[in-house]
Amino acid sequence: MMQLSFANPQFLWLLNSIPLLAAFYVWQNNRQQVSLQLSSVYGFKKAKTSYKVYLRHSTFMLRMIAVIMVIVAAARPQLVSGKKIISSEGIDIIIALDISGSMLAKDFTPNRLEAAKAIAASFIDGRPNDRIGLVLFAGQAYTACPVTIDHASLKNILAKVKAGYITDGTAIGTGLGTAANRLKNNSDKSHVIILMTDGENNAGEILPLQAAQLARSSVIRVYTIGIQLHNSHIDPPAENGLNGLQSPAAGILLAKVAEITNGKYFRATSTKNLEDIYREIDRLEKTKVSMITTTRYEERFGWFAGLAAFAVFLELLLRYTVFKTLT
Repeated sequence: MMQLSFANPQFLWLLNSIPLLAAFYVWQNNRQQVSLQLSSVYGFKKAKTSYKVYLRHSTFMLRMIAVIMVIVAAARPQLVSGKKIISSEGIDIIIALDISGSMLAKDFTPNRLEAAKAIAASFIDGRPNDRIGLVLFAGQAYTACPVTIDHASLKNILAKVKAGYITDGTAIGTGLGTAANRLKNNSDKSHVIILMTDGENNAGEILPLQAAQLARSSVIRVYTIGIQLHNSHIDPPAENGLNGLQSPAAGILLAKVAEITNGKYFRATSTKNLEDIYREIDRLEKTKVSMITTTRYEERFGWFAGLAAFAVFLELLLRYTVFKTLT
């Protein structure tokens, strides 16, 4: 939006002199009037009024217009336009999701895996400026989607995730290591891994603490989410016979992984609790947003100077044509 401003507004005070000049003109005009005594004005009644009578004050008015335009031009009128540029510096995030058979347990609605997918999708929607990727793990791990700003494609991949894609088991270290390898040397942005599992590490060639050290060396923060329930539940058995109920040792391990990487460990006990955890992570990992305001000034004094010159030209034209007097 453009606005008019003045670089030298103090000159506008001179406009207060215009009424004084007008008053002086009226006083002087009345003072110069002369009277003529005639025996009769009958002969003048049929005389036509000259157009000069109607224009007799035009030269003064043009002069006043010229003075006003000069004063305004001296005040340097400018058109000011402002623009706000909002830039954001996102972060790189990988969601490492356990898709072992135990994630089909129905203690979450409708089950652990579907609840985790739905909440992760909502989390993705709330991070429009971040590049986000997806790593899936069970007995092995693989990258389902590298970090991307194309969140629609990422969510489409996430929606199709099912348990049983890969060998069953819980390779926490391999899942974390795969995610860390995807992020290290990836960019100068901040790097974050959100790892969710409901079991103990029982597969893979990389130990969780080794993977945590790898993440730490690459300055990657790891937020770990462990599903731990106080009560028993119906749980589909995994291929290795484990039912997916985390022991206290598993929680301690996940907490240690988070501690090593300057992250945080969360314990999920319900779908609502898991939603709160993702909101907490969203609060902890803020995207940097900066706003730059640029202002552009366009000088417009030339318009008013031109009008002043035109008014002076018209005054001189009238003075030396219409109102020309013999000397």
